[in-house]
Amino acid sequence: MQIKINNLTHTYMKGTLNEVKALDNISLTIKDGSFTCLVGQTGCGKSTLIQHLNGLLIPDSGEIEVGEYVLSFDKKKTTKKFTDLRKKVGIVFQFPEYQLFEETVLKDVAFGSINFGVKKEEAYEIARNCLKIVDIKEEYYDKSPFELSGGEKRRVAIAGLLSTSPEVLILDEPTAGLDPKSSKELLDLFRKINQSGKTIILVTHDMNIVFEYASDVIVMKNGQVVKNCSPSELFLNDEEQYCLETPLIAKAIQKLNDKGLKLNLNNINNIDSLVDEIILARKEK
Repeated sequence: MQIKINNLTHTYMKGTLNEVKALDNISLTIKDGSFTCLVGQTGCGKSTLIQHLNGLLIPDSGEIEVGEYVLSFDKKKTTKKFTDLRKKVGIVFQFPEYQLFEETVLKDVAFGSINFGVKKEEAYEIARNCLKIVDIKEEYYDKSPFELSGGEKRRVAIAGLLSTSPEVLILDEPTAGLDPKSSKELLDLFRKINQSGKTIILVTHDMNIVFEYASDVIVMKNGQVVKNCSPSELFLNDEEQYCLETPLIAKAIQKLNDKGLKLNLNNINNIDSLVDEIILARKEK
């Protein structure tokens, strides 16, 4: 599901002394099936932008096309009902495990489907399939979600969102507060979901995540989009001017290139591919 944003502006507390323009005339396209990372300094407008993508916020001006759905400042153009849109575009906010509330894991994951009108038996079957996708063992299904670890709780919360079969999954700092092992497991899960055909939009401050997982990266600054490109293009040339940290692997590549071992950044996004490129470069010398 492609997302097109045209001249989007949003202002908080409009007309007051505390007026803040959070988004300033943004236009961009998020490609169907992409793994897009949204980056920028705190307060640049990332969270405001993602809340427009399923109708939690409505533009002050401009419009957004999400597949066949339209969200616009012009009420005549705006799709009347957001229920179907919110099934198609799901948002996982920071610490989604705080939204768990049912007495068992299975009931919690089934809740979303039931809320959208799916019959109970079918909803429970969908929930079981979604729990398998996020690698929650069957022995946990009848346990309270509050008995699980932090990473397991987060995967249960994501399973609940997957139960509504979204085409676009928006994730706001999904690894916040997790240990490195749980973070990697979660990111590998998002890659697997992306490879199944769903669009991933991930907000992060961690450039190592961007470098390893993203197909596309959108850089925001002061409520505007200042760069929309591939990770390799960003980290080859521009990251410092946007106050972004250079990923560790990109730093290693720069050092190796400075020493005369010329590596192709476009072919590298993790340790394994870095090793492969080093071996290839040494053979060609």
